[in-house]
Amino acid sequence: MKADAFTQLQTEIRACTLCTAHLPLGPRPVFQISRTARILIAGQAPGSKVHASGVPFDDASGDRLRDWLGLDRETFYDASRVAILPMGFCYPGTGKSGDLPPRPECAVAWREKILRELAAVKLTLVIGSYALDWHLGARAKGTLTETVQAWREFAPTLWPLPHPSPRNNIWLKKNPWFAHEVLPELRRQLRTAVNPTG
Repeated sequence: MKADAFTQLQTEIRACTLCTAHLPLGPRPVFQISRTARILIAGQAPGSKVHASGVPFDDASGDRLRDWLGLDRETFYDASRVAILPMGFCYPGTGKSGDLPPRPECAVAWREKILRELAAVKLTLVIGSYALDWHLGARAKGTLTETVQAWREFAPTLWPLPHPSPRNNIWLKKNPWFAHEVLPELRRQLRTAVNPTG
């Protein structure tokens, strides 16, 4: 795909209205991509705060994620280095126990088209169960916890992660190995991916 076609693809996504009837706040696709990005963050869907700002992970989940990764905001929001591609580009609304799942139409319509253009990606972070199911498929374990525990099977190019939402505080307390074992190695690999020349 030529550069102008890649730009056109992004324009089409930003104008997407596939899920309008299901979106309580209307469509506002939020993502960050560049053909030069070496890191891909595959998330779930924007929350209401991100919908309002139009900036991916511009909330408490983003603060925790950046802390996990050891990335400052400048690096995190540098599209030439970091691509952010949620499973659903628009805020899906709230259910009984938090935000609703990403709308399935989004990945069907756009995901493969975009991923084909992100050929420079060396390291993919897969965040949350919906993204894990799509990116890992049959390689995923029985539960999210088991999949994250098996991180060595996927590293160094793919890293399964729990969602950094404050709703996962209990999970993080129950699974201290995540902070002690996974994050230090992930940060080391990220430093290399972000700055390959050192």
